[in-house]
Amino acid sequence: MEKIIQKKLGLYIVLFSLIIVGLLSFKWVYHSSKVTTLVLASGAKDGQYYAFAQALSKIVEKNNSKIKIQVIETEGSKKNKELIQQKKVQLAMLQSDTSIEPSVKVVSFLFPEMFHLIVREDSNINKVSELKGKRIALMPKGSGSYALFWPLSKHYGLKEQDFKTVLLSPEEAYKALDLGEVDAVFRVSALGNSALTQLLQKPEIKLVSIDQAAALQLTLPVLEESIIPKGAYNGFIPIPADDLPVVAVRAILVTHKNINFDLIYEITRILYESRNELVKENASAAMIRQPESIQSLGFSFHDGALAYYNQDQPNFFVTYAEPLGLLTSLSVLGISSLWQLRLWLNNKQKNRADQYNIELIKIIEQIHQTNDLHKLELIHRQLLKIFEQVVIDLDKDRISPESFQSFAFPWEVAITTVRHRETVILNSRLSNS
Repeated sequence: MEKIIQKKLGLYIVLFSLIIVGLLSFKWVYHSSKVTTLVLASGAKDGQYYAFAQALSKIVEKNNSKIKIQVIETEGSKKNKELIQQKKVQLAMLQSDTSIEPSVKVVSFLFPEMFHLIVREDSNINKVSELKGKRIALMPKGSGSYALFWPLSKHYGLKEQDFKTVLLSPEEAYKALDLGEVDAVFRVSALGNSALTQLLQKPEIKLVSIDQAAALQLTLPVLEESIIPKGAYNGFIPIPADDLPVVAVRAILVTHKNINFDLIYEITRILYESRNELVKENASAAMIRQPESIQSLGFSFHDGALAYYNQDQPNFFVTYAEPLGLLTSLSVLGISSLWQLRLWLNNKQKNRADQYNIELIKIIEQIHQTNDLHKLELIHRQLLKIFEQVVIDLDKDRISPESFQSFAFPWEVAITTVRHRETVILNSRLSNS
């Protein structure tokens, strides 16, 4: 009676293990073929945010077909902040001066966005303080440019009543400046904006320096000291005529803290390791830099991005969760077969097959202990030779059909374990390369 119960229990263990193996295999195949789509909030279609987002989407999909980034047009940083905090999008581009909730995490610093003070030559504006009494075109409320103008003007001792402001879109502002309807335009923009480049080709339009970056950082720590390089807008003339000191903020790519670790790690990896491809699509990518001191910048980074910046590979158990689960199930199968073997040996039902089974037990232990692919190949050949000899013994009645069955199961476990061990080692070496 006890033997019957033990046999039934062993059968249940085997069946349960097979079910687990099947479910894990299905899950692994499903996730391996699944394409994940992330929505990225950018900016206006004629702006740098939208153009960069489109380039990023293209390069990410090119380098990993299982990740698609859908770019949507928005009004800019303020709207993007709302969308990401409300989980209506999974990625967003913001200016680095934008305050965000703890649930929103940074993926990467992107390109710098320079403070551009564009004026007419006949306006007699040569520095920020000379905006007093002038007509200034600002970007619409809610834009990063609009929000940053006020602390800038305050730093230079200007009050709101000291000048007349007009809120216009970038195109409307450039047109108004060209026609003399305003004296100056203030806009925060990355280098390379085509409309701005075209405007600056006119001899009556010029850029004004915005210095005192260190002093401005006392009230706005996110500002960077920067320059608009000589010839940035025309190398022949050149425009500007010399390196022009300005201040800048940096565009940042953010996500929600609950977005999958592996997705964000992969996007960060592509962003930096496929930089040359990205630059061909959008020149602003050339100015992307890794955070120099993540802890001191006041930003909270997504764990997936941090893993890349720290040059750590994703946690082995996270990366190989499915294959490890499969290996665990195979181990259960192996244990159950060995348990059956132990019952066989304890009941003194020893025959020629026992020696083979004992040998298999030792081989399985060797498989788990080796990290050498050459040794695994030798073990694989050894298993094939053992199987060939057992078949010969079965044919010559040296072992019974029942004994052959007791051998076949652990032999299959040993062969499967060898193959899986080879896969784990190869994947580990690829991840570390």
